[in-house]
Amino acid sequence: MQAGAVIVDVAVDQGGCVETSRPTTHTNPTYVIDDITHYCVANMPGAVPRTSTFALVNETMSYTLQLANAGLDAVRESPSLCMGLNTHGGMLTYQAVADAYDLDYTDALKALG
Repeated sequence: MQAGAVIVDVAVDQGGCVETSRPTTHTNPTYVIDDITHYCVANMPGAVPRTSTFALVNETMSYTLQLANAGLDAVRESPSLCMGLNTHGGMLTYQAVADAYDLDYTDALKALG
């Protein structure tokens, strides 16, 4: 990155999205490493709960409606919904979790049958 760039890490409370991320607060929200300003306030949506709730609903309502209308068939037919499936029928369908905990992994579409 070029000097003067800014990183806004909205995932810092999930471990961060870049190597130099570390949680900050609204009192002291930024720091600079290698001439790059970092803004890594944990739980940023919590500062604007009403607005962030509306934003989340606007982005997820279509998935909710797909599931309500078609059930598991929606997951079978939608790559986005399928990627969000973590477990089904006692099977772990999320590869990263299986790898991290040395557990058996089953492909989501296979688990859905």
